[in-house]
Amino acid sequence: MSAHWKALPEPNRAALAARAEWITKARPPQLTPEGDWQTWLILAGRGWGKTRTGAEDAAWYGLSHPGSRIAVIAPTYSDARDTCVEGESGLRGIIPHQCVEAWNRSLGELVLHNETRFKLFGAEEPERLRGPQHHRAWADELGAWRYPETWDQMLFGLRLGIDPRAIVTTTPKPTQIIQALAKAPRTIITRGSTFDNVANLAPSALAQLRERYEGTRLGRQELSAEILDDVPGALWQRNAIDAKRIAQAPQMARVVVAIDPSGTKGQSDKGDSIGIVVAGKGVDGRAYVLADYTCKLSPDGWGRRAVDAYRTFGADRVVAERNFGGAMVEHVIRSVDPKIPYKEVTASRGKVQRAEPVAALYEQGRVSHVGSMPELEDQMCAMAPDGYLGDGSPDRLDAMVWALTELMLGGTTASIQFGTYGTR
Repeated sequence: MSAHWKALPEPNRAALAARAEWITKARPPQLTPEGDWQTWLILAGRGWGKTRTGAEDAAWYGLSHPGSRIAVIAPTYSDARDTCVEGESGLRGIIPHQCVEAWNRSLGELVLHNETRFKLFGAEEPERLRGPQHHRAWADELGAWRYPETWDQMLFGLRLGIDPRAIVTTTPKPTQIIQALAKAPRTIITRGSTFDNVANLAPSALAQLRERYEGTRLGRQELSAEILDDVPGALWQRNAIDAKRIAQAPQMARVVVAIDPSGTKGQSDKGDSIGIVVAGKGVDGRAYVLADYTCKLSPDGWGRRAVDAYRTFGADRVVAERNFGGAMVEHVIRSVDPKIPYKEVTASRGKVQRAEPVAALYEQGRVSHVGSMPELEDQMCAMAPDGYLGDGSPDRLDAMVWALTELMLGGTTASIQFGTYGTR
């Protein structure tokens, strides 16, 4: 060991050793690229090593730039804390303990001995990024961010130092932000599949993923990391949804919670989810999709989740489809809160026929999404005139259709011609 190495403070030696270990074990695409770039966009499948790559980039920048300020942003604050910092591949797992001065879990601040400070943010609170300034930002799972304006607020604050940069680690989804970043001249893109990381993933897990998802639309996105464009001729197009998206809803005249019950009983990885969507009709007469509470839980679990949505948004009614367990849905809801107003609806027509009148409302610009609901919007854009082209059941979409039918179409799914809704 050289005299120079021995002369280094212990935190410095530990940091250099950790970096050398990472360079030795990382795959080349996981190493921070050289050159003149502003955003490093990593579009990779689940299990590729996105979290570890993002954490290593942010950690080394902080260790090698004393006094730097680094933003760590995930879909929610809990995601930033539990995955990006405390997770197995997070910052606390890879930064040597000798280099850490303090970790304040409640404030979401990780401080190093060299005075570098990592600050955590949840993308569901864009206003918290209004003001703070940073040298570097790590944006995790950008495709799942609820409010696109969070990215804008982050960029406004990314202005410290002479070369502020951002790294984005995400499973690719065709959101407006990701598509724009992919085309930006100063973006470097790294693409990767789940199967690039076979050396570090359990063979049984890989076999299960291949068997269940390989070749499906969901597998192409979540495993092969493809950005899937809109389905030609689909009832909904992403750019049209984006054009009417807003960050905050106006005053509501009515709010309903719609439930699309699963055809399976209880909690099961093989069953469909319980579609739970909250929508409202504003005092301006327009419709607003407020939240997607869809889940895959036991009856007691999803019942409480639906009631929580009802209470959170001050809804006036719960609407649920009868065909698959309607009576059971009412029983579940009333076992949680017997006083909730409940309406049972019957699907006498196919999914496409029920969806078409609601799609017409969107085409006329009479519906806005409050924030981003990626999973719901994926299902919407996979509904074609010949049927649903996505994977599984369009549970979220079905719930949304029931909600807007109740609010805007008099509660009926009867066929209505395009262009007639203005008289309602």
